[in-house]
Amino acid sequence: MLNNVYDYLLVASLFSIWIVILMNVVLATSGFVSYMKHYRNQTNRDLDHYPFVSVLIPAHNEAKVIEKTLLSILNLDYKNDQYEIIVINDNSSDDSADVLKKMQEKYPKRFLKIINTDNKIGGKGKSNALNIGLAYSKGEFIVIYDADNTPEKSALKELVYSIVHDDHAGAVIGKFRCRNKNANFLTRCINLESLYFQWMAQAGRWQLFKLCTIPGTNFIIRRSILEKIGGWDTKAVTEDTEISFRIYLLGYHIRFCPYSASWEQEPENLSVWFKQRNRWVKGNYYVLFKNYKYLFDKDAGFVRFDLIYYISVYIFFFVAAITSDLIFILNFGGFIQTTVMGYSLLLWFLAYVLFVLSVQISSSTEKGEVSLSNSLIILVMYFTYCKLWAVVAAMGFISFIKDLIFKREAKWYKTERF
Repeated sequence: MLNNVYDYLLVASLFSIWIVILMNVVLATSGFVSYMKHYRNQTNRDLDHYPFVSVLIPAHNEAKVIEKTLLSILNLDYKNDQYEIIVINDNSSDDSADVLKKMQEKYPKRFLKIINTDNKIGGKGKSNALNIGLAYSKGEFIVIYDADNTPEKSALKELVYSIVHDDHAGAVIGKFRCRNKNANFLTRCINLESLYFQWMAQAGRWQLFKLCTIPGTNFIIRRSILEKIGGWDTKAVTEDTEISFRIYLLGYHIRFCPYSASWEQEPENLSVWFKQRNRWVKGNYYVLFKNYKYLFDKDAGFVRFDLIYYISVYIFFFVAAITSDLIFILNFGGFIQTTVMGYSLLLWFLAYVLFVLSVQISSSTEKGEVSLSNSLIILVMYFTYCKLWAVVAAMGFISFIKDLIFKREAKWYKTERF
């Protein structure tokens, strides 16, 4: 029996947490079904026709990584004369321009364009850089890679195969993997997080609803769609999530292609991680604020599921997690008393078990990820890495509200490279 306000708050917060957990369990189960289906039914995926493709690479102060990225994209398993590479060197202050010029001189016969912007037309974020690159591009399809990416040789061909064989696909996304996963504990957690997000969440949403969210790199989109919607939203700092909703609302779906993979560099310290994730959270609040009206639009279809999912994760789960943790701490400290703490601990333990099982299953879908060290990291992730997300969610929400109140233009934080 509930005897006080703390009991009600605790039960309400745990109920909210379990709603999100159950949503993710359903997605995880569907994601694993999708994985088994793709694993067992690998068919011939050779292209009969190679359409001309434009690969856009937005880059700001990327001298440390851009050469490696270009080398991997120049060596893609795709006809050399059927894709162009456009690097938008966006108002860089390092020696990116020199590195890119040398690469252009080294490969004079390739379709390699370098666009150097200044602080007048550039330096305004990834969306603006992509719009600049789009204006110079010629491809029927546009492919995006971040400047720290090294796509696997077949990555581009797999994306093209998927989109040309699906007329209803407005875009196709591949996977991204952590190439510096063994750097430290943080990168190991990020690696496991990305495995869960892709196979369990993206694949599950595709399996159930034909919905995916563009991850920002290793994806292909129809040029006709970009022209129709006017390119990327320059006010969005998570341009990938924002454009996903506009593709949905045009009546297209976004397909998940597990055969296309790209390796990227992840943050190696908490300072960089916090800045990157804060941008993600703030950007997703912007997307929710921009699209919340579709929650009440019956013609929005499964777009409403994505809105509910984001609201659940970024609002209800965030508030519930902070509330329940605070009540636990105050109760054990003797500052308050609750009569349902025993039941709450049982529910918390079951949630923890489901979390561990879900991440463990997701890691089993990638070669080399099932190991004792990963299993041990999964056991402690819930109490360490996952708790940091509550802090990030709070920071992102406060930053978003400040931008609204003071009418500040959102700034795109470029992740520092190592």
